[in-house]
Amino acid sequence: MARPRTFDEVAVVESAAELFARRGFDAVSIDDLVGHLGVHRHSLYRTFGSKRGLYLRALRAARKQSLVAIAAADDPLRILCAAVVSEGIGSLDLLLMAAIEQGAADPEVAAEVTGAFAELDAVTAALGDGTLSTATLLGLRLRARAGDDVARIADEFTGRTQTDR
Repeated sequence: MARPRTFDEVAVVESAAELFARRGFDAVSIDDLVGHLGVHRHSLYRTFGSKRGLYLRALRAARKQSLVAIAAADDPLRILCAAVVSEGIGSLDLLLMAAIEQGAADPEVAAEVTGAFAELDAVTAALGDGTLSTATLLGLRLRARAGDDVARIADEFTGRTQTDR
């Protein structure tokens, strides 16, 4: 008889998503996951099947989390800008990393990323005048990851779009 699970599956998926977002799928080993998550190797395999299984769960959870955060926001533009400058929606990093690293090689990852980008496209299109796009958000996030001071750019952008309405 199998022992009962002693870890919070949702917390493990979220923590794995952060690790994958920072380092990418290929740079994270099972040993890295075991050490970072504090879950035994056997438990990871039994629960998620494989590293890829955990990765897909993390990607799907991050996609859902970002949409819930945006949908629940009084000011979606502010939430999106926070995601750009401070990882307010950490899924942007995971989506970027997944698109770059795994999207071309894994059709399931590509479908998740494409779906998430389409959902972000719908959100940005609903915000107004067409000056905000998913491509702009992702480009600014890449600049932020590279160390650029995009907080100022995002503040200027948010101020401009708020006054243009």
